Amino acid sequence: MPVELTVPQSGESITEVQIGQWRKAVGDFVEADEVLVEIETDKAAIELPAPVSGILKEIRKKDGEEAAVGDVIGLMEEGGAPANGDKPAKKAAKSEEPKAEAKPEPKAAPAPAPQPEAKPEVKASSEPRVMPSAQRVLAQAGVDAAAVEGTGPGGRITKEDAERAAAPTAEAPAPTPAPRVEPEPPSAPPVASNVAGREEEVKAMTPMRKVIAKNLVHAQQTAALLTTFNEVDMGAVMELRKRYQEDFIARYGIKLGFMSFFVKAVVEALKDCPAINARIDGTHIVYRKYYDVGIAVGGGRGLVVPILRNAETMSFATIEKTIADFGKRAKDNKIELSELQGGTFTISNGGIYGSMLSTPIVNPPQSGILGLHNIQDRPVARDGQVVI
Repeated sequence: MPVELTVPQSGESITEVQIGQWRKAVGDFVEADEVLVEIETDKAAIELPAPVSGILKEIRKKDGEEAAVGDVIGLMEEGGAPANGDKPAKKAAKSEEPKAEAKPEPKAAPAPAPQPEAKPEVKASSEPRVMPSAQRVLAQAGVDAAAVEGTGPGGRITKEDAERAAAPTAEAPAPTPAPRVEPEPPSAPPVASNVAGREEEVKAMTPMRKVIAKNLVHAQQTAALLTTFNEVDMGAVMELRKRYQEDFIARYGIKLGFMSFFVKAVVEALKDCPAINARIDGTHIVYRKYYDVGIAVGGGRGLVVPILRNAETMSFATIEKTIADFGKRAKDNKIELSELQGGTFTISNGGIYGSMLSTPIVNPPQSGILGLHNIQDRPVARDGQVVI
């Protein structure tokens, strides 16, 4: 009886996913719990294992296609024998080698000969993992995936990797026709080059981009958004960091940054203004007595907001270490889905881009967000004197 492969429920707010990459082809034998397909949600990439050992009989949703939670994306047939060329067949081939060695015992030299041959076969079969969006970019640019270095999880080639690799190839043809056209008398070739300079590229939005756009528009249309701007003298905080930085590093093995100060300040402010830490549920207001602060960080798949759970119980060192870990894993797309769910308040640091002011948008169902910006020296009046 066929075994259905369905899209699992990956979170309360997730209703659809995008098929990232099938690791197996139709007809391949798959061991139970072996990764069969990778799917992408608006928050993370998830590897789905095979529920049973058997043969992959049908793929209903191909790479890059979308599927809703509960949809059947493929069928497996439980049991069955591995096809020729699969891993079990290779093991059988290896088991035959010792039989050949058993006859001529003194000939130990031929034995190592087949072993080095088996190793390159495995390496040759391990093709670079390429995301569907990256495959399209590489195909259009005529770039071999083997020549591209992947920065995604497990060396996977992302769309950004493909675009970087395709950039020089896309620019290379442009200068070559230009010198050839200029000496020629007809004016048609220059017109063609101008048209080529106005080309457009159409790309499918990733699930993450779709949800980000949907949530931001929803927040603007359904929430009464209000932004206030305040300047803060960071002199005291900067002095504290300078005074205790060396001791902090020696004791905890990490630098004392600004974010831990703001997280602590946010928690105290939310305690004083509990409505900002609350959410609306129909005609009721739910006041949370815990403080889960989301920290917006840039990742390989876009902006993600992992959560500092119970930030009120965290020390400065714990906050700094956790945020540093978030940033590192976000770049490698290794943030767990559970770490992105929930949150009662968000901190977004636009100062890393040099911005002076901005209007960050609330992430529903949260009720508030704090936007931080660049710190700079500025002349101010203090005790009747202009100081910097």
